[in-house]
Amino acid sequence: MTPELLKARTKAFAVRVITACEALPNNLVGRTIGGQLIRSGTSVGSNYRAACRSRSAAEFVARMGAVEEEADESDYWMELLSEKRVIKPARLAPLLPEAGELCAIAGKSRMTASRNAGARSLTNRKSEIGNRKSRVP
Repeated sequence: MTPELLKARTKAFAVRVITACEALPNNLVGRTIGGQLIRSGTSVGSNYRAACRSRSAAEFVARMGAVEEEADESDYWMELLSEKRVIKPARLAPLLPEAGELCAIAGKSRMTASRNAGARSLTNRKSEIGNRKSRVP
């Protein structure tokens, strides 16, 4: 999946989360969990966009960790809303798998980038052997 497609997908997820939260009841549970879900659901896309602007592999890995974390947190809040029947489970049914998929994509991307960054750092390291041309042991 290209970065542009994933940017669009995470943005669409945020819009769908906002729409679902608008349907929550205006009571303590709806406002509290809804606020948490809006924060985490919209953070998925904003953190991914930040990851795309990373200045180093380490920064990309860290930001993708945040994407994974926020997608998983969104999944958690939606599970609570669904299990407590604060909102009809059918309303969240399409969003739950999407949160899981975004979490999996971010996790896999983070692990791949981390592995690749580790391989690059090993190949770019300076040899611990001083002067290779010297005949002195």
